[in-house]
Amino acid sequence: MKRWSARPWKKAILPLTMASLVLSAFAPAATPSFLSANVAHAAKSDKLQEAFEEAAEEFGVPESILLAVSYNLTRWEHHDGKPSFSAGYGLMHLTELDEIDETHGKGLERKKKGDTEDFEDDPSMHTLSEAADLLGIDPEELIEDPVQNIRGGAALLAEYARETTGELPTDVDDWYGAVAKYSGSKERSLALDFADQVFATINDGVDRETTDGQKVRLKATKAKANRATIESLRLQKSDTTEADCPNGLDCQFIPALYEQRGSNPSNYGNYDIADRPKAGPDIRYIVIHDTEGSYQSAINWFQNPASSVAAHYVIRSSDGQITQMVDNKDVGWHAGNWYVNMHSIGLEHEGIMTEGADWYTERMYRASAKLVKYLAEKYEIPLDRAHIIAHEEIPGLTQARYKTMHEDPGAFWDWEHYFELLGEPIKNERGPKDVVTIKPHFKTNKPELDGLERQPANFVYLYQEPSFDAPLLDDTLLPGSGSTSIHEEGSKAVTGQSYVLADEDGDWDAIWFGGQKAWFYNPNDKNTVSGKGLIVRPKKNKVPVYGAAFPETSAYPSDVPPRTMEVLYEINEGEAYVVTDKTKGNYYHAVTFSHDPYDDDHKMVIGDEEYYQITFNHRFGFVKASDVEIGVK
Repeated sequence: MKRWSARPWKKAILPLTMASLVLSAFAPAATPSFLSANVAHAAKSDKLQEAFEEAAEEFGVPESILLAVSYNLTRWEHHDGKPSFSAGYGLMHLTELDEIDETHGKGLERKKKGDTEDFEDDPSMHTLSEAADLLGIDPEELIEDPVQNIRGGAALLAEYARETTGELPTDVDDWYGAVAKYSGSKERSLALDFADQVFATINDGVDRETTDGQKVRLKATKAKANRATIESLRLQKSDTTEADCPNGLDCQFIPALYEQRGSNPSNYGNYDIADRPKAGPDIRYIVIHDTEGSYQSAINWFQNPASSVAAHYVIRSSDGQITQMVDNKDVGWHAGNWYVNMHSIGLEHEGIMTEGADWYTERMYRASAKLVKYLAEKYEIPLDRAHIIAHEEIPGLTQARYKTMHEDPGAFWDWEHYFELLGEPIKNERGPKDVVTIKPHFKTNKPELDGLERQPANFVYLYQEPSFDAPLLDDTLLPGSGSTSIHEEGSKAVTGQSYVLADEDGDWDAIWFGGQKAWFYNPNDKNTVSGKGLIVRPKKNKVPVYGAAFPETSAYPSDVPPRTMEVLYEINEGEAYVVTDKTKGNYYHAVTFSHDPYDDDHKMVIGDEEYYQITFNHRFGFVKASDVEIGVK
């Protein structure tokens, strides 16, 4: 196969797993043939439909198969040619992965070890190159041009049909094996589940308008899968165990890859063995992610040797099906912050942050809430916004990492509804009079976001002065000034987060937010409810804020290198923040591949230094208890 190096790029909306790919400084793509944001309004709304029709005819693929495969992978979205969660490009999710990054979901800066296996030979991670070869064109065209991307997907499906049946089938039913192979999974249950979903879509039909205004329709037609067409694929069955889920949910357990990469035991993935909470870290957070890609691609990615990430659960958009991939006693690499990884369970929800309304379905919300409620009770996790947290709220461990932390599930995740489903609605609390909790009514709160249609969102904008004409708040650790981009976090306060009031001016209130006085429009308190929690203020002029609560150096045994903490921000005299937890510094030392969480390379270190977790800005942070005082003005 011709090997092609994908253009490196970087985009803040990607979940941390994309740190596994070497993707930096992406140059803007050439204008796609008909889906550029600048010309979409002028394009024929049926152009995308025509592209599917023409590609289906050209390659002898049933149009229903081509449409249904694309719908289940991307919802017929091209995403401006930017790669997904698992290195997939365009409407047909054509994959290209060539290198492994040195940073990953574990949240530690680690040097690349020797003896790394060559992961470039996995065909499932190079379907872009394969499609380009079949078409005889430059792979760049499949990235930039949606029409060529669709043609590439059709060419692959035709090739897979010949491999599974020996010919181009005339009956839709006989394309089942080709669809299963297109899933990219070698695991039988996953490949068949994807094919089943595709055939269910054909039987049910679907009608959708894309974010670029393209109207696409798959008319419902009767199709019955010919399962005999999968036999030549020689799909494998993984050893599975029972998923840790409450009764009444559709759950399965398919293990993420836990593998040593070569002879060096420090070079491995995609999680760490532990025995939580019996030994090692306690479990105190549940982290809400989105996959930035399809359910299928996320599961495939967690099983891929090239991956350096794995969350505990993945939840499907269409029906709320749940796949557990990491045992809850083990530490998944999903948060990009080792301290949070140590103490958390990660839930990946199928979806794209910028298209949340299309992916975050009621069935997904309800399945997720039922799972979270079960896990919270089992592990004694408080059902509040300090412990049921978004990936976007997790700080980096260094200033450099802070700038690359992720934004999911983003502005369109309905925290208000989610906590109602959890049985803990966000409501007025009897706390200090100066504490407020952000709560704009989701369904009616439709702020402007650059390039996106106005729709319900979960945040309020923060300004430098009490005026809509004032500049938006600017986070000093984020590039650029505050803006109305969906990717801008430094000027948004999100539903459920609690802050201390700093000032008021007519219909405007100010809160302490990231070392600044941040103003937001709040007539008659329509965007807040009264909050609760202890308030901390600095004892001296400048107090450091950290991204973790690691122990003091003297607490580490001689065979465990101390973890240092870099100062992210400083709290100045007069500022105040809400406490959400108090803890002693702690660190789980796990640096080698092992199936024994009690071996010498797996140790829990607990110090004497105490920390307060606080809601600092759009992310939480930690301050030393010795640096602050409680409730003092």
